[in-house]
Amino acid sequence: MVQPGSALRGLWIDAFGPGLKTPAQVKQTVQDAARLGVNTLFVQAIRRADCLCRRASVPAVTDADLTPGFDPLDAITAQAHARGMRVIAWLSVTGVANTTVPNTSPDHLMRAHGPDAGRASWLARRPDGSWLEGKDAWLDAAIPDAAEYMTQAAVSLVRHYPVDGIQLDRIRYPDGGAWGYDPKVLARYRAETGRPGTPAPTDPTWQAWKREQITNLVRRIALEVKAVRPDAWISAATITYNDAPADLGGFRRTRTYTDVMQDWPTWMQTGLIDLNVLMNYKRDAASPQGAWFDRWNAFAQQVQTRPDGQRVALASGTAMYLNAPKVTAAQAARSVRAGLGWVGYSYRTPTADVYGQRQDTPAGLGAVQAALTAPGGVLNTPRPWTESPVTTRGLLGRITGAGTPGGQTVQVLRDGKPIAQAQTDALGYYGFATLTPGAVEVRVSGQRWLDRVPERGVVRLPDLLVRAVQIIPSLPPAKP
Repeated sequence: MVQPGSALRGLWIDAFGPGLKTPAQVKQTVQDAARLGVNTLFVQAIRRADCLCRRASVPAVTDADLTPGFDPLDAITAQAHARGMRVIAWLSVTGVANTTVPNTSPDHLMRAHGPDAGRASWLARRPDGSWLEGKDAWLDAAIPDAAEYMTQAAVSLVRHYPVDGIQLDRIRYPDGGAWGYDPKVLARYRAETGRPGTPAPTDPTWQAWKREQITNLVRRIALEVKAVRPDAWISAATITYNDAPADLGGFRRTRTYTDVMQDWPTWMQTGLIDLNVLMNYKRDAASPQGAWFDRWNAFAQQVQTRPDGQRVALASGTAMYLNAPKVTAAQAARSVRAGLGWVGYSYRTPTADVYGQRQDTPAGLGAVQAALTAPGGVLNTPRPWTESPVTTRGLLGRITGAGTPGGQTVQVLRDGKPIAQAQTDALGYYGFATLTPGAVEVRVSGQRWLDRVPERGVVRLPDLLVRAVQIIPSLPPAKP
């Protein structure tokens, strides 16, 4: 049986150096990728709440090296498609600024929603109010307007460019765990949970609530994108810190789950992503990281099959910039033998020697190409990646009028029996991505709506007006 995603051979094209900023660079990038033999380019589009493009809802990147008026995403998509390669637009969701190289556009969100904007600030904060992680600023997904802004940014990419999908990166809280302490966020948490005071970073209820904010944002982006284009791939670049867990219970003790609040197994199981590309950045030469690498691949396969029987596509993303070409080739081969696809990070830094400035990029590309295309190498025989995303059928809707729009229970019923249940997000949105086709009833707080789930795609329901004084207990969950 062919594993979903197993034919994927990809390359991340980042925007932190040459590769996308001039027409000549884009032409060279596509030529190099074709010579290497990959079939998919993960192209950095939204870098820090700005875009290497001209038609997104966020402002363009301000960079002296970017050719004025040039649209890198438009150019690379056209040229890659002409060579039979797919293009996935890669966007940083919550990582939005770097103080060393700030975006200078007056339209950039840091002007109106930065650290000094008071109640209008959208930044994630520590308990003491600080907001920088190193030189980086991050959005807090629990601030409704911030979540809406990044949702519309993602949708604008698939609405205005013929990309084959999107990849969500930095879809999490910053490292360290002690984030989410903006006063607005704390007020929401208290209102939705009924818990007073300021929670400690290790408070399990607080952690669970923050994880739900990240998952809510993934859900909203996925369903909004699928409502525009049902065949678009929804991918995430996911965290694999340290060793892998043996099972799902072990995953819930990892830093991925308890520190940066990223619950990617749930995203897979509930149909919010079609493709999980693990950021499986390990050095085989640094024991026991080689074993960690293989165990993360194995764990991801444990949660690959959804309750409806559909399997999410998987690929292992490897850190070419941390390894010698022979290690990159070995990790790629182990991933493919295990039934996963492979994606390398990155085109600009294809070897540890390039990353360490001991080798230039063309020489590094040549070395890694020789290793990957050697007999037995995963790029020895170029192959296309032509599969379609896992079928997404679902509903997207919103409640209005509630004093606390987030945390409201929404149920979907068929023939009077509950078949799915979820909570609304901070803006009152709810959604379901793995429903079977047919007539359904949606119920929330005494309101109901009848509609049909399509064979493919997402139906957007009209807003449901909810009166807080009419709260009705939800129906009991369906029996297994």
